[in-house]
Amino acid sequence: MGFFLQNNAEENAPLNLINFHTFIFLLSSKKNKYSMEDSNSEHIKKDWFTRNWKWFVPTGCLSILVLFGLFIAGIFFGVTSIMKDSDAYKGAMTEAQNNKLVIEKLGNNIESDGMVSGSINVNNDTGNCDIQIPIKGSKGTGTLFVVATKRGKWKYNELSVYIQKTEEEINLLQK
Repeated sequence: MGFFLQNNAEENAPLNLINFHTFIFLLSSKKNKYSMEDSNSEHIKKDWFTRNWKWFVPTGCLSILVLFGLFIAGIFFGVTSIMKDSDAYKGAMTEAQNNKLVIEKLGNNIESDGMVSGSINVNNDTGNCDIQIPIKGSKGTGTLFVVATKRGKWKYNELSVYIQKTEEEINLLQK
């Protein structure tokens, strides 16, 4: 009795058909050792980047941009806080807050109002300062201009407040 040929062909026809399909399936299966296909053509598992690059590349680029922005913001706020912590800044703000003419024009509760610009250079007990401080009070806004040199202690060469509303300049060095 052969695999496909049996004596009673009519009785065993469904069985022969099942055996034939089983034989074809076994030959076409990739995992079967009797497979006709080359073993090198098996499905190669893709690496992580090949599978995930569509979301990883934009996310990575966005992350780099966010980190760069945070780095720039850190430098900006670090420099601004260094300026605000300087003795020249604190002394100039105290003079502006205690000046009667500035209080009359800007109102009470004079405080800084935005980003300090300019430069402060200090080396031990010497240095120089040239900064502009935006200030505000309950009645208006202005800009405090500070030019000073340091030789042990800060000496103000220019200390004035410019009032935006009236375009008036108040010299804080005149008593």
